[in-house]
Amino acid sequence: MNKSDNKTLEQRFRFPIVLVSILIPIVVAVLFTVKLKDFGIEVEPLSFLPPIYASINGLTALLLVMGVMAIKNGNQKVHERFMTTAIACSVVFLVMYVAYHMTADSTVFGDVDGNKILDAKEKEYAGSTRYVYLFILLSHILLSIIIIPLVLITYVRALAARFDKHKKIAKITFPLWLYVAVTGVVVYLMISPYYAN
Repeated sequence: MNKSDNKTLEQRFRFPIVLVSILIPIVVAVLFTVKLKDFGIEVEPLSFLPPIYASINGLTALLLVMGVMAIKNGNQKVHERFMTTAIACSVVFLVMYVAYHMTADSTVFGDVDGNKILDAKEKEYAGSTRYVYLFILLSHILLSIIIIPLVLITYVRALAARFDKHKKIAKITFPLWLYVAVTGVVVYLMISPYYAN
């Protein structure tokens, strides 16, 4: 593959990347509000999924770090495998996350009695931890939207063997993606005490 073919490969993926980067957040937002029970489909909440998809976030973070270590040691094939697996893990996470939220009501941080309403006493009990949780959650959500095109562009540049451009964008993509993966675990650990309610 010559240099112009590589550039053409990048150009061919430009529209699909833009499309996927717009559609995924919209579809997830819509599906997040859809509950199967609203359509007469009675399904038990998939309450076993949150610890699994939190673990997948943890695995993604580990794969990202090992992938960077592999490329720093000059092992391009291992790097490629780690990063491809990290993308696959992110897709599996997304499917599980949407499936869970289509079968279960959202959990409110600090809702000790499980009535989905945070009263004054519960707010006081949660204290400033609630604001820390909300900050981490909102930054996680915002960056998970931003990371979609960055990951795809970074990956396509590697496929196109445009490693100079790949390396340049990977320096931005890696820390943001790592933040999203790690905060996914943190969000789960912080909200999980309220799941049983």
